[in-house]
Amino acid sequence: MRKIMAGPAIENGQSGELRRFIQDRELPLRRHAHGGMASAVLRYGAFVGSAIQHHPALTRAMDHALAHIIAMEESDRSVASGTTIVADSLSCSRGRFSRQWHAPPGGLWGCLIHVNTLLPASRPLLSLAVGVACCEAIRQEGGANACLRWVNDVLIGGKKVAGFLIQGFSGPRHCEEYDLVGFGINLNNRRFPEELQSSAVSLAEVLGHPVDLPHFQLTFLAKLTWNLGLLYFEEANTLRENGFSGDGGEHMLLRRWKELSDTLGRRVVFGRNIFENPLYEATVTGLQDDGALMLRLSDGSSIVESCGEIRYRGETAEAAQKKRPGAGG
Repeated sequence: MRKIMAGPAIENGQSGELRRFIQDRELPLRRHAHGGMASAVLRYGAFVGSAIQHHPALTRAMDHALAHIIAMEESDRSVASGTTIVADSLSCSRGRFSRQWHAPPGGLWGCLIHVNTLLPASRPLLSLAVGVACCEAIRQEGGANACLRWVNDVLIGGKKVAGFLIQGFSGPRHCEEYDLVGFGINLNNRRFPEELQSSAVSLAEVLGHPVDLPHFQLTFLAKLTWNLGLLYFEEANTLRENGFSGDGGEHMLLRRWKELSDTLGRRVVFGRNIFENPLYEATVTGLQDDGALMLRLSDGSSIVESCGEIRYRGETAEAAQKKRPGAGG
């Protein structure tokens, strides 16, 4: 019988450059805020960047990740959780509902493979974790006031600077569970297709100077190490019946998401596919422990949505129909 690891890899599986970056930059920062627990959280997340593949160009990073998983399983080898595939450009990428994903040279485009060992209660928070990581990286490296729109769109001044797509996958040979975490971050790519110009922005545009892309990549992966580590750390706490570690017994990741988001209290339009079929308007009242969105309808009744997407009131369905958003939209 094939042996499956019961938890994430420890730090000796992480690439040397990233491990040094975390030791020199991320660990002191987290120790200052979180004390002795910082090292433990980073150990839980140290599977991130266990292997980093760089390609000058790919059609779609998630397709490449999928092919990698299949090839590894067919040769009876284990896929390293945290394997990160990065490309200078993507030619046929797409986001939710096969929307165009504009990914020319200058941005950070790729996919991280997460071999799922999370409990069902923790796995829905993966989407929030990647958004928090990106938002923190942008704020730290660029000083821009990035914020999160549920679930994990990263905005600056109301325009989208980054987006993520997470797809679950079951291995064809061993039925192991994977999460393919696709990411697209507009850094130095200043030109956008006409349909994205009103809704997308790059970090270089905001800052007025180019972004050091290799350095930003390290920062983003370091933030992913922390935030994905939080999922496992908080899960371990609950299994030991210690409760969550945040103030008031709140999950630390949820608390951080709320600090970085401008969604709470906003009037929004909700839909499964917001651009083709917006369903209703409501006011966001909170976030459940599983990351689901709590909404109050116009008649005063409440509803909870665990999947779908939102746009803030003012971006009408008619305006949305004119766009074909992807990583930048």
